[in-house]
Amino acid sequence: MILLNVILGALAVLSAASAFWQFAAARKFPLHRRIADPAFSPSISILKPIKGCDDTTAESLRTWFRQEYTGSVQLLFGAAQADDPACEVVRNLIQDYPGADAQLAVCAESLGANAKVSTLIQLEKSARHDLILVADADVRVPRDFFANLAAPLRRPEVALVHCFYRLANPVTLAMQWEAIAVNADFWSQVLQSQTLKPIDFAMGAAILVRRKSLDGIGGFQSLANCLADDYQIGNRIVRNGGKTALCPVVVECWDRPMGWRDSWMHQLRWARTIRACQPLPYFFSILSNPTLWPLLWLGAALAGTRTCCMPLAAIALLIIRVALAQDLQRRFAEGRRAVAPAWLVPIKDLLQFAIWTAAFCGNTIEWRGRKMRLGRDGNLEPV
Repeated sequence: MILLNVILGALAVLSAASAFWQFAAARKFPLHRRIADPAFSPSISILKPIKGCDDTTAESLRTWFRQEYTGSVQLLFGAAQADDPACEVVRNLIQDYPGADAQLAVCAESLGANAKVSTLIQLEKSARHDLILVADADVRVPRDFFANLAAPLRRPEVALVHCFYRLANPVTLAMQWEAIAVNADFWSQVLQSQTLKPIDFAMGAAILVRRKSLDGIGGFQSLANCLADDYQIGNRIVRNGGKTALCPVVVECWDRPMGWRDSWMHQLRWARTIRACQPLPYFFSILSNPTLWPLLWLGAALAGTRTCCMPLAAIALLIIRVALAQDLQRRFAEGRRAVAPAWLVPIKDLLQFAIWTAAFCGNTIEWRGRKMRLGRDGNLEPV
């Protein structure tokens, strides 16, 4: 029992140290900082695959028409079917903004297992500019987003710019669980990893890439069967000698209300994606779970010790975890209240352990209403 207490205590301290490291890396990053001079304004072609809509879709897409940007902007929307309800939303927006260089295309060809990439391949044929911005339909951006996202491209060695994204409308308890994973943990973990090595992947809410760099990795065609197309764009560009840059402006992701099943499947797809892209780091990520190990240590200490030191230490680590997570959420929301309650933080960590376990127990995912099998190479196969 003493040995077990020592092992669990060491793991609890290790997970707490990782949480502090993560927190420190996040605090050093200039989150939300804007550029001082927006004069740099290269021309941009924006590719936005769309599928389906809800009450938030129109406002999310509208933010892309409202940009305060002096450069030329081409907006290309693509849907697989002409009768997709999102098409009517886009048509109305094009009418509302007659001065915008925007068009809607029906991308009916299926060019791979990844339907989003299939649409991107077809949209790129109409793109006129040398900078390509790929963005999801549910993303809302501030008015100065284009200027801030393009700024790192002043440096010729930068091939790709990406940014963090915030889950903005966690209207259900299940979505609040996801909000902790995104708004507290994910962005700070990315910055933690950046202290060890440069970021060698891209985050997919909004990616700005030089066309020549995209062509250098085989274009969107090379990603037609990849699940993690955003990760692969960044990773392949870095392996091809390009550099990525992280824009400090945070965009917002707005989604339809989701229950526990949808949130679980979403998190499981994400976990299996990371496992396929970075199997060894993902396997060892369990060591940094900042609730699991202190809780196990607490249980072992209560069962096997007559002193109160170890239980109190374990409880202190759990309190610290909650405090750090809440601070990260508030910082990420740019002055707004934390969107998820404090009591949900340890529950999120325990559910994350279940997700981590499930990630190694199968290769099937649900994505965009389809069941797919994830191959060992990270490619998708229809079930």
